[in-house]
Amino acid sequence: MMQQMEQYRQEVAQELKGILDYWQTRTLDLEQGGFVGRIDYRNHVYADAPKGSVLNSRILWTFSAAYNETGKEEYGELAYRAFRYLADHFMDKEYGGVYWTVDHTGAPLDTKKQIYALSFAVYGLSEYYRGSQSEEAKRLAIELYVAIEKHSYDPQYGGYIEALARDWKELEDLRLSAKDANEKKSMNTHLHVLEGFTNLYRIWPDEGLKQRLIELIHLFLDHIIDPDTNHLILFFDEAWKAKSGIVSYGHDIEAAWLLQEAAEVVGDEALLGQVKERSVKIAAAAAKGLDKDGGLWYEWDGAEQHLVKEKHWWPQGEAMVGFFNAWQNTGDEAFLKASLDSWRFTKEHLIDKQNGEWFWGVKEDYSIMNEDKVGLWKCPYHNSRACLEIMRRIHTN
Repeated sequence: MMQQMEQYRQEVAQELKGILDYWQTRTLDLEQGGFVGRIDYRNHVYADAPKGSVLNSRILWTFSAAYNETGKEEYGELAYRAFRYLADHFMDKEYGGVYWTVDHTGAPLDTKKQIYALSFAVYGLSEYYRGSQSEEAKRLAIELYVAIEKHSYDPQYGGYIEALARDWKELEDLRLSAKDANEKKSMNTHLHVLEGFTNLYRIWPDEGLKQRLIELIHLFLDHIIDPDTNHLILFFDEAWKAKSGIVSYGHDIEAAWLLQEAAEVVGDEALLGQVKERSVKIAAAAAKGLDKDGGLWYEWDGAEQHLVKEKHWWPQGEAMVGFFNAWQNTGDEAFLKASLDSWRFTKEHLIDKQNGEWFWGVKEDYSIMNEDKVGLWKCPYHNSRACLEIMRRIHTN
């Protein structure tokens, strides 16, 4: 067992270096600053592609976390590059918040205030502060938290409205992406608000923030986790009436460990015990999406009785962590096997052994999906975080 764990740790440490090397050597925008907005799966760079705040915030988190873990100055320098671009181009200096996209020169493009994007900026800025002690980063993170609370928080039913216009007025189209339902509240946004607030609380243990974190955890326990299936419900109206029957296996297993992390940071032992119990049940539910090859299928549509037979990169990274966490909670070897099998599947089918990084995903026949390797949604955060988490967990286990 010890030898197997050490091999797992060494392999993901090596893969972390590979992921960071790719982003360090392939994605810098040397003409306009920051990072390029799009690279396709054949590694063709689209120099004039829009740049997304979520991608920039995830790059900021990734290199900040890598610097905080390794102390390598080159990672700190890239974290600073991402920080400056976020602060200088994505922050709305008139109305507050962050733009959804800017054009390739850094000028505002889509100026809506998607709470998901603000939350990732909080997440990245907080991680950057942990290593840099930049008071500017901490101030911006707190300002974004205040903006979320002021404009998006629902005082009647709790939780957060998906999106608002640049000037914080209501929007008709609240969707995060074209595939999403146009509903007032979503699991996805609340999961990443939780994630961002958790990281902010590490650097700013404010009592009001702590209460919001506790409230968010209870929203998951009381509304977002289906009490019958232990899958996450994806969309809701403002009063938390379920508006979706689709199961996202990747979000299930991601939430299983992020919820527990939030409860650990809050420091309420009774709440942590409750969350751990639910976390294991969510992991067991997510395991229903595992294929015999170790990969995690994308989605199950209960209404249509249809399985989306694709295996995307990010659910595999989250499966590595989420199932490992479930094994740590229970000692059940089946969970450890699921984590190891997810990594084996990723090595065999998703890592681009020629050019580096991970492909977006594979289809049922293992053919590579024609999707970006760098883009508004394709980022270094899920896979680098999986490597960092496995490294830490094996080191301390």
